[in-house]
Amino acid sequence: MVVNNSPYYSFLSVFYLLYLWKLIFKSMKFIISSGELQKALQTVSGVISSSQSRPILENYLFELNENNVTITASDGETTLITSLEVKSDDSGRFAVPAKIFQDFIKTYGEQPLTLAVKDNAEGTGSLLEILDEKDNFAVALDNADDYPEIPEFDASQSITMPAGVLSEALTNTLFATSNDSLRPVMTGVLFQFGENETNFVSTDSHRLVVYKRTDLMNAEPMEFIMPKKPLNIFKNILASSNEDITIDFNENMAKFTFGKHIWICRLIDGKYPNYTAVIPKENPNVLTINRNLLLGAIKRASIMSNKSTNQVRFKLSANILHLHAEDTEYANKADMQIPCDYNGEDINIGFSSKFLTEMLGILGADDITMKMSQPNRPGIIEPLDGLEENENILMLSMPVIGL
Repeated sequence: MVVNNSPYYSFLSVFYLLYLWKLIFKSMKFIISSGELQKALQTVSGVISSSQSRPILENYLFELNENNVTITASDGETTLITSLEVKSDDSGRFAVPAKIFQDFIKTYGEQPLTLAVKDNAEGTGSLLEILDEKDNFAVALDNADDYPEIPEFDASQSITMPAGVLSEALTNTLFATSNDSLRPVMTGVLFQFGENETNFVSTDSHRLVVYKRTDLMNAEPMEFIMPKKPLNIFKNILASSNEDITIDFNENMAKFTFGKHIWICRLIDGKYPNYTAVIPKENPNVLTINRNLLLGAIKRASIMSNKSTNQVRFKLSANILHLHAEDTEYANKADMQIPCDYNGEDINIGFSSKFLTEMLGILGADDITMKMSQPNRPGIIEPLDGLEENENILMLSMPVIGL
């Protein structure tokens, strides 16, 4: 047997041993900004629930590929993915419990952190070591191989729009979606793309919102219903961006691509109600009024209203709006008079103060119109100002019958 003691062979032996050690102990290490990591976790954290039927989904999945790491969160229906630049020469994946990891990362200001995955010395799985400038912490990891594969689907259609447009559409519609699980199509927002316009629609059967864009269209009409949970998450992320967002979808799934973010969601199956059928075509009684003035008056009147119906009655005659609310059980009552501009016949109609307060609070207009036909028919609220040239908002509230 010949033994070569040259420095070259000694170096190869050390390198080979280090390579074997890395394979055996599955070491993986990268350096990341704590501030950027906090932002990334905040982006995807909203989808994680603590009551998972699959415990692995209570984890973040990290996938490292040298200088890039992707972070995935999922609830089985919606998958959110974001990516960050890091310093590393390694590759691999690990699943870290979301709550303890995020709570821990929140304790840091802006500084570099070193994250290293190593086998537990006790042979009970892997650990994620978190090293700052002077301290060392460790979190037990779950098996990344148990994490579900990212949903793959063939997109049948695609559309691109400014992120700000989608954010504005969601701000104006999400509040009016239903929470009734027996009518799932109403628990989401209808995306309706046409040749001349695009509508975003929400309703809970008591109120309806149609947000229209005439600068957003598609040669081939198409529509789908997005669930509210992922949309609420998207709305907050999109609000401050000027980038475009691309939506790819088929009958069952939609994929939103935005910057370094990818969101994959299961669509709501079913046919959306024919919302145009409930919008009265003839509304000869038109109230024009300052939005803040009306909103403040309704808020005050609602305190005296019946707590089961939240009814506030509108009595319109000449250019005076009489507001009346009453709770006979406690002998509470409100009677108010507000100057306005009114054209139409005298009318006495009741609405839910809760719904009107939400609608008027969402709108950014100084003045609004409220169009009515009969006491048993819906009222339509539209802003008179504060909109771009290519956008329109229609809000409808069903009347509350009786006192």
